[in-house]
Amino acid sequence: MKKLLKSYKKGKIINNHNIVSLNEGIKLKNLEKLSIGRSTPLRKNCQHSLNLSITQEKVLNFYLVNGNDIIKADIMEGLQNRASINAEIKPYTYYMVFNNSDEDLVISYSHDPSEDDLIYDPYKFENSDKNTITPDDIKEFYKVPDGYIDTLPKWYSFKFTYKKYNLIFIKPEMGISWQQHEKRNEFWEILGGNPIIINNDKVHYFVKDHEKFEIPMDTIHSAINPNKELDGWIIIKESWNGFFDEKDIERIFNPNKYF
Repeated sequence: MKKLLKSYKKGKIINNHNIVSLNEGIKLKNLEKLSIGRSTPLRKNCQHSLNLSITQEKVLNFYLVNGNDIIKADIMEGLQNRASINAEIKPYTYYMVFNNSDEDLVISYSHDPSEDDLIYDPYKFENSDKNTITPDDIKEFYKVPDGYIDTLPKWYSFKFTYKKYNLIFIKPEMGISWQQHEKRNEFWEILGGNPIIINNDKVHYFVKDHEKFEIPMDTIHSAINPNKELDGWIIIKESWNGFFDEKDIERIFNPNKYF
C-alpha cells in the first residue's frame, strides 16, 4: 500500500507517486463530510479535472482511490493544527475516499461530485431490510456444483465451501469489506460478473472472466459488484494456502457494518 510518509518538511509530503501539499487546504466550495469509518461513493470523474482537498484536525489518516491507485495517508502525530492533502483526479478517472481515523474529515471539491458518474454507493441499502441469502436464491440464476460441505450466508453475499476452494457470490450493487488475513494467502479467479477488485494498492475495474489474483497474507483486498441487474451477481473462486479460519479476518473498511 502506498503511504504518505509520517515525516514531512516545508509543507510537503512525499509518497511513492508524487508530491502533495500539506497546508490549510485549497478554497473549494463543494463540501462533503465523512464521519469516522465512512467513505464516499466510488465515482467516475467527468470530462474535466477534479481538484479535491481532504482536511482533518489532528491527524491525516484516510485512503484515497485515484484511478488504479490506492494511496494511504498515515500521519498520526506531529500535526499541531488542521492540515489538508490536495489531489487531482484526472478526467474520466475513478475516485473514492475512506476515512480510516477516529475523527471526522472534510473533502472540498472543485466541482459538484454529484455531477460525476456513480459507480458504487456502499450505503445504498443501509436502511433496507437485510434478508439472509439462501442457496435457492443463488440457484435461481446459476448452476452451483454439487459437493459443497458448508455455506456462509449473509445478506449481501453467499459462500459455498468445498474441500479445496470456495465459491463466493456477491449481489448486484454490493461489496464485501476491505479485509486482510494473517494466517493464509488467497488466490482468486473471477468466474463472472466483471467485478471491481481491490488488491493491495491497486484497483482493477470490470475484471474479465478467468483473470486471477494472488493475495498474500496481510494484504488488503475486496470485491465490488457494480452491476445493477438482478441477475448480475459476481462470482469468485477462492483457494488458499496456510491456515484457513473464517475468524482470521481484519476488516479495514466495513460499510454498513457488514459481517
